[in-house]
Amino acid sequence: MGPIKKTVERANKKLTIQLAAYLLAGSTLLSSLVGLLRDRLLNSLYIDTYPSGIDAYTVAFTVPDFMFILLVSGALSVTFIPVFNERLAKGNKNSAWRLSTSLLNLMALATLVASILIMIFADPLVGYVVGPGLDEASHALAVSMMRVLAVSPFLFAVSTVITSMQQAIGRFTFFALAPTIYNIGIIFGALVFTNGINIFGWQVFEGGIMGVALGVVLGAVMQLVVSSIGLFGMGFDYRFKIYWKNKGFRKVLGLLPARSFDQGIDYVNSIVETNLASRMVAGSIRAYQQATTLSYVPINLIGVAISTAAYPKMTERIAQGRPDLFKKELQSVLRVIIWLALPVSVVTFFGRGYLINFIKNGGNQVMASILGILALTILFRCIYHISARSFYAQQDTKTPLYISIFAIGLNIALAAYFTFAVKMGVQGLAWAAVTSASIEVVILFVVMSRRIKGLFDAVFVHAVARMASATGFMAIVTYISVQLFPLNATDQSFVATFPKFVLIVSISALAYFVLSYLLHLPEVKPVVSFTQKVLFSRAGKK
Repeated sequence: MGPIKKTVERANKKLTIQLAAYLLAGSTLLSSLVGLLRDRLLNSLYIDTYPSGIDAYTVAFTVPDFMFILLVSGALSVTFIPVFNERLAKGNKNSAWRLSTSLLNLMALATLVASILIMIFADPLVGYVVGPGLDEASHALAVSMMRVLAVSPFLFAVSTVITSMQQAIGRFTFFALAPTIYNIGIIFGALVFTNGINIFGWQVFEGGIMGVALGVVLGAVMQLVVSSIGLFGMGFDYRFKIYWKNKGFRKVLGLLPARSFDQGIDYVNSIVETNLASRMVAGSIRAYQQATTLSYVPINLIGVAISTAAYPKMTERIAQGRPDLFKKELQSVLRVIIWLALPVSVVTFFGRGYLINFIKNGGNQVMASILGILALTILFRCIYHISARSFYAQQDTKTPLYISIFAIGLNIALAAYFTFAVKMGVQGLAWAAVTSASIEVVILFVVMSRRIKGLFDAVFVHAVARMASATGFMAIVTYISVQLFPLNATDQSFVATFPKFVLIVSISALAYFVLSYLLHLPEVKPVVSFTQKVLFSRAGKK
């Protein structure tokens, strides 16, 4: 047991921001690839043969996900980490552990109650809130699956508190592994549980699409186990108790409602979109959800991963009373995110047919059209994550909340207007998302510029202008590349389309990097240094 414990402790050591960003980006990419494999498997099994069933599965997710996001999710990490770090910075480790154990127990209790309520009220939740347009059979299936999935908020809540502690002190290894493990559980459910579960000749479960829901629960359990391993070496002193008088705990509770409401109202948008899509042709819910999931791959890879890695250091700068260093960190992270998100948005737009083909053999025209529109949100959503965290680092959860309320309200109004009044159908949901995301970021930027003087100085603006110029040139190169390597009628499989897509991305990336270098953008320097290191090291070996 000793060697295993030491190995775990070494794997879970504190990382620098740069290493943490690389680890989180790499793990997010791995998780996204496994997630794409999961979606490809489910789409191949059900989207053509059982579209109403896969819609029911998607509907069943909405309420359990909503409860987790409302009670825990990002609300916990962005409110807990600054207060936790503040306690550690003052050398009050005992208070930090009391804060942690109190939150763990409170979140476990709250989500357990929520899970039970979801099981009880699953029928009206599906019928009146998330899936009113489903037919009778799909409604019954969605209700049954929602009751199975209801246990996931409890499991996710416990693992999220555990990983938030690890994030706070710069330990990201097991936090980074957890999402991939979760997706593996779902894949196992789709491959094994859908065929039925037989124990010693007794048919425990007959199989079918309900097996996928059981896989989700398995994945949540596996994620909790992996997250818990990361506690080794931290010295966490757990107690089955809530320390209501702990000042740190009370401070987090004071910050939590605004951020939780912010997260919750943001997800209300997804519930409304699912509600509207359920009134359209079978498969619309799944098509929109899949296109949205694909658009969030680069958002998670760039915006979420980099912001998550930078956030503890930003809170540390505030705790140290160094607003000058905080501004410098924020400017640097913003520039990197914009520099990476701009070309990715372009590649997603022009390569949408290839990307959809990766999750559905032969592609899907509806999904591709939705993804083409949502590609425009990638830049805004990536910027949003670091922009919002700049306020959270200052322990201000209310400003992003007010802006989100406006943006969500606008998005819901536009979604209803575009889909039914203008008759855009499911594509109207995507146009509403683009419009609200862009307006939300503009408002955040205006408030940030007033809060942090000199954030968007001439140097920053000129750098972004050069990035836009490089992106414009790259867009032309990407368009030409797509014309040279088009999708053909015979390109039905992943093997046939992936090499073409890689070639298009490689050509586009090379054009972007070269022009960024010629325009003297410092963000390209790490890429150049890495390339030189690889080339010279190989040349030296020869």
